[in-house]
Amino acid sequence: MLQPPDAGYGAGMTQITNLNRFRKQKARDQARQTGDANAAKFGRSKAETASQKDDQDRAARHLDGHKRDD
Repeated sequence: MLQPPDAGYGAGMTQITNLNRFRKQKARDQARQTGDANAAKFGRSKAETASQKDDQDRAARHLDGHKRDD
């Protein structure tokens, strides 16, 4: 039995895929996951940062208040 002309070599082919694109996307996803994990592990909230800055300012004022003028 003969095949119809449109069922030849080109009819069942899929799209050509660029493996570099998938490799780069995988690397981006991995970097994003690593960044998210580091942010959760080492990151501080805005309130924590402000609190630490206030503590440092208070300590600096305390030390400046106890300096001796010779």
